[in-house]
Formats: sequence, C-alpha cells, structure tokens
Amino acid sequence: MENNEIDKKLESKNVKPTAMRTLVYKTLADSGKALSLADLEQRFEKVERSTIFRALKSFEENFIVHPVDDGSGSVKYAVCDDECTCNIHDLHVHFYCTRCGRTRCMKELPIPNIKLPEGYTYDNAQFIINGVCPRCD
Repeated sequence: MENNEIDKKLESKNVKPTAMRTLVYKTLADSGKALSLADLEQRFEKVERSTIFRALKSFEENFIVHPVDDGSGSVKYAVCDDECTCNIHDLHVHFYCTRCGRTRCMKELPIPNIKLPEGYTYDNAQFIINGVCPRCD
C-alpha cells in the first residue's frame, strides 16, 4: 500500500496522517497478521513506545484497527476493513497458531450470534481458535 493511499484512508477516518501513523498503519497492513505493541517496537527501535501506543489508540478509537486478545499475554492489533465500525456485527473469529505465535483475522467467519439470558448485555466478544496454521503444518 502506498503512503498516499494510507494518508487518504487515515483522513477518511478523521485521523491526521503523520509520518509515524502512516508507518505504523503500513506495517500493520503489510504484515497480514495482528501485531502487538512489542512487535511494533521491535520494528521501530528508535521510536518511543508511547508514540507507537498513541498511534494504535488513535486508530482503535477511529475504527482503523481492532484489538485482539488471543490469550498470548499481549493485546495485538489488526487492520479493520473499510466498512468496519467495530460493532458486534463486525466481530469475527481470530486464529492463534500455537507454533509460530501468529494471530490472523478470519473475517469470513463471523462470531455466532449468542442469545444471552435476560438482563445480560455485551459490548464485545472474542472468539479465538488455537491450533496450527498451514504455514507451520
């Protein structure tokens, strides 16, 4: 993805494109998997952790990325589809490979609609499948 495309995408979500935000988005989009703050820190060794964190939080608040708690001990971030509003209907399955540690969005597999007992409401749901990915099999 070219930087001007990224800048347009960020602007369309009301996020001011900066060099760092563009770089963080490009890294997430090009990785093809969910990345943690620590993953991004390793890729940008000379950048302050707080700068990367602020970019991720801005992206999350504006539906550019969504957080994934895959049970690995650190939250990872995955790029949202253009039409995503991170509401309950946009939620999908995530796959965590127990061999390589990669987390992938499986957007073609929506989280099943679960009818909760009366009086219960939910704001978010995580559906993680643990196993071995085709790359490691």
